Amino acid sequence: MAYLDNSATTKPEKAVADKIYEMLSDKFGNPSSFHKEGLEANDEITRAREIIAKSLFCQSEEIYFTSGGTEANNLAIFGAAQAGKRKGNRIVTTAIEHESVLQSVSELEKRGFEVVRLMPDSKGRISEEQIFEAVNDKTILVSMMFVNNEVGSVLPVEAIKKALKRANAPALIHIDCVQAYSKIPIKPEKIGADLISISAHKIHGAKGVGALYVRKGVRILPLMFGGEQEKRLRPGTQAAPLIAGFGKAAELIPDYEQQKQSITALNAYAKAELNKIDGVVINSGEDASPYIINLYVPSFMTSQTVVQHLSSKYGVYVSNGSACAKGKRSHVLSAMKLSDKIIDKSIRVSFSRNTTKEDIDALINALSETIRDYHI
Repeated sequence: MAYLDNSATTKPEKAVADKIYEMLSDKFGNPSSFHKEGLEANDEITRAREIIAKSLFCQSEEIYFTSGGTEANNLAIFGAAQAGKRKGNRIVTTAIEHESVLQSVSELEKRGFEVVRLMPDSKGRISEEQIFEAVNDKTILVSMMFVNNEVGSVLPVEAIKKALKRANAPALIHIDCVQAYSKIPIKPEKIGADLISISAHKIHGAKGVGALYVRKGVRILPLMFGGEQEKRLRPGTQAAPLIAGFGKAAELIPDYEQQKQSITALNAYAKAELNKIDGVVINSGEDASPYIINLYVPSFMTSQTVVQHLSSKYGVYVSNGSACAKGKRSHVLSAMKLSDKIIDKSIRVSFSRNTTKEDIDALINALSETIRDYHI
């Protein structure tokens, strides 16, 4: 199997699975209980919070556990908008955000908030100038992803704080770091973030758990009510096994520089081989994250059919966009104003630290044969 759909999810490390099993079998107590089993489970949550905080260069009390990146994004956006609505009503985001952000701001727009969606260029890039132009003194929230999940474009998030300062805006800054976390160093102070979303299953952890960084002193309102857990911002019995597994996954994040060199080399090799195949067009920019390559496949099959064909015949696993879109036409490629033909026949290849040259070779062989047999 050549698994190249790591932006959708990554394979959990064995140490993560072992930690989750340990929690389920040996430390199964409710972490809010004051007996031995409960205290042991709570200690594991505390340790995981400390490890994740260290990986984000922040304080442990600034980490709040959620059910995943989608909930973290919702909590950040709705929580910030409701907390800041007396100061203004403008929300600035982009047209290429994850669906959990796009749908959240669309719902707020229905409730009377003004939403400005920045449009990307043909490579999925957003400019600093666009951010400066969009922000005014009524802006209460800027929500922007660090790395785009479909084409890998890296957004200029560090410019947001400068733009808000110039406009004298009371806005909070939310950065969706789901695709950036564990791949590049994320320092809230450096990027000016008040809120940061991350997810475990993108870093070789389990599905069903994520976290929201909330800068100390920042106030957002909860979406749920019913308990004292997570300082009442995200109440409900914590998923201690998944959280402990998340901590183990964060603990296993390798050296950033070594990982970057390895993935950059794989990315360059993949692009060089892809460019040898007649008709293939790479949609991702040269300055995109090396973990993601979006490309057009010249076949009479749609991208969804190509994805199914590559997996069933060759054991090569890629995607036709965001897994959360469930096969819908890519809103990212549409926002980039690519042609319908390109949009309908493009796939996403995404790497992890476990990706090998042999995986790339398997992809190239499968694509070459597919295009030869099913060329337009």
